[in-house]
Amino acid sequence: MSRLLGVDLGERRIGLAVAEADGIVARPLATLSRGAHVAVDVGRLRQIIGREEIAELVVGLPIEAHGSEGRQAAVTREWASGIAKALGLPVVYRDERYTSHVAEERLGPIGRGRSGGPPGRTRRSAYRARVDREAAAIILQDELDARAAAASRTSGAAHRPPTTEQR
Repeated sequence: MSRLLGVDLGERRIGLAVAEADGIVARPLATLSRGAHVAVDVGRLRQIIGREEIAELVVGLPIEAHGSEGRQAAVTREWASGIAKALGLPVVYRDERYTSHVAEERLGPIGRGRSGGPPGRTRRSAYRARVDREAAAIILQDELDARAAAASRTSGAAHRPPTTEQR
C-alpha cells in the first residue's frame, strides 16, 4: 500500500509525518536537519521514501496571515519542486498557518532543565524537533481530512434523490 509523506519545511529542520494514502490518521515520523543544498535533502529523504513506500508528498505551504504567499512560500515551492522532481513523486501543498502553534499546544510546554532551571540547548533542540514532526502530522492530517470530505461529497451526491430540476 502506498503512503503519503507530510513535510513541514523549516529553515533548519524538516519535520516528517506519514499516513496510508487511504488512511484516516497521520503520525509523526522523523525530523531531519536541512542540508546546505536540495541535493543533500534528496539523499536523506530517498531512504525514508523507499523504506516507507511513499507515493506522494504533502508539503506545508507557509501562507501569510492575510492569505497571500510571501517569500517563504516561494522558497518552499522551489524546494518541494526540486525534491519531487529528483524523487519522481507528485507534490501537493497544504496551508500550514498556525501548525507549529497547534503542535506546541498538543505537546505542552518544554520541560525544565535537570536542575529545575531553564532547559538546556539539547532539551530545546529535541523539543523543536518534536514540534516539527507534530506540525508535519497536522499538515498531513489536514490533507487526509480534506480528501475524505471531498470523497464524501462525491459519493453522497451519487446517493441523493434527484432534485426537482433533475427529474
